[in-house]
Amino acid sequence: MKTLQTTLFLLVFAPLMQSAPPLQQESLPFYEYNSDITRESLIQQDYEVQSQDIRKEKTNVSLDTSLRLQGDDSEGNAPPTKDTNLPTCLLCVCLSGSVYCEEMDIEAVPPLPKETAYLYARFNNIKRVAASDFADITTLRRIDFSGNRIEEIEDGAFSKLLLLEELSLAENRLLKLPVLPPKLTTFNANQNRIKSRGIKANAFKRLTNLAYLYLGHNALESVPLNLPESLRILHLQYNNITTITDDTFCKSNNTRYIRTHMDEIRMEGNPIVLAKHVNAFSCLRTLPVGTYY
Repeated sequence: MKTLQTTLFLLVFAPLMQSAPPLQQESLPFYEYNSDITRESLIQQDYEVQSQDIRKEKTNVSLDTSLRLQGDDSEGNAPPTKDTNLPTCLLCVCLSGSVYCEEMDIEAVPPLPKETAYLYARFNNIKRVAASDFADITTLRRIDFSGNRIEEIEDGAFSKLLLLEELSLAENRLLKLPVLPPKLTTFNANQNRIKSRGIKANAFKRLTNLAYLYLGHNALESVPLNLPESLRILHLQYNNITTITDDTFCKSNNTRYIRTHMDEIRMEGNPIVLAKHVNAFSCLRTLPVGTYY
């Protein structure tokens, strides 16, 4: 009976055992995931992969940084030229035709964009204004050089600025005035070292639009001649003016002449006694400010 059972078992299950697929012979890593060896191996692999990625990222960052630094160096070493406004507008602020170069310690007038209308270069170390500084900038309407160290202005420095209306050279070291452009309405040269011989006889005669003239705190010995009829405000305070004539403000040969535009003349701080020159003010609507006794 046992022999019969054994024979039946072999006849039924033997074919099934032969048809089962054989085990694959490839050598595959086998991990027991609950073991310490498995965790250490996985951690080691992750560390190596991350290290490779980090090295790649550092290489890329270093390359990008190097390229950026090289670009910055090339831009920073580029000298300012008349052909480009980039260096000036990096140093200063350029906005809608205005250039602001205030308190930048510059020692010369920077190259300006050709469409510049307003230049503010106050409180710097500019010592000289050259004729070439504004040779190509014919659109200028206002220039402010207050608070510099300007001692010299080349002849013709402002001759091509036919649209210039406002010019300030206050708080500098000028001994004489430059030739001024014809459409000037406001000129400020307060707090310089200007003497009367440093102002030409016809310096203001042709400035038919000049309304505001500031020459206070200088070394003038007399009132400038040939002041234009358009003048409204004249500041001559704290100079060394000792005398004036009947033709300084008025016309001695015309007693009916009135200066209709003149609103203010300041002459305080001068050694002159204004009461001794009454006829010099007969054409004015208001008396000058100053000492009368």
